[in-house]
Amino acid sequence: MATGLLQNRLEVDFMREFTFLLLTAVAGIGLTAGAPQAKAQVSVNIGVAPECPYGYYDVAPYACAPAGYYGPEWFNGGVFIGAGPWFHGPEGFHGHVNNHFHPEHGYKGPAPKVGEKPDEAKRVDAAHFKGNEVRDGRGHTVKEKR
Repeated sequence: MATGLLQNRLEVDFMREFTFLLLTAVAGIGLTAGAPQAKAQVSVNIGVAPECPYGYYDVAPYACAPAGYYGPEWFNGGVFIGAGPWFHGPEGFHGHVNNHFHPEHGYKGPAPKVGEKPDEAKRVDAAHFKGNEVRDGRGHTVKEKR
């Protein structure tokens, strides 16, 4: 009879420990599954490109650039094709600019406002453009290949 009681006691202890371990595992899984996951993704929303008749500067605050800043390769059919964070042109794109028209180089002259319509008299054609720097459209100066 003592053997039966001992075996019964061992079974009860085993079941109690097994139940405790099982509940602990379930609680641990529940806490792990319910924890918020950290996202390692950074998102920056910069909005839409400004509507500038002769393009906009390729550095913040992306103000409208005056006629003559960008060379003809930045335009397609008279429409500015882009620069700055909105520019998704070809990877190897390089275009000429006349940085004398850039505020970082001392320009304080007139600049068009966002939404202003282009004045054809102000457009600079390839023969009259005085570019002195080559840019990649993403705010970087590049060396011109000769």
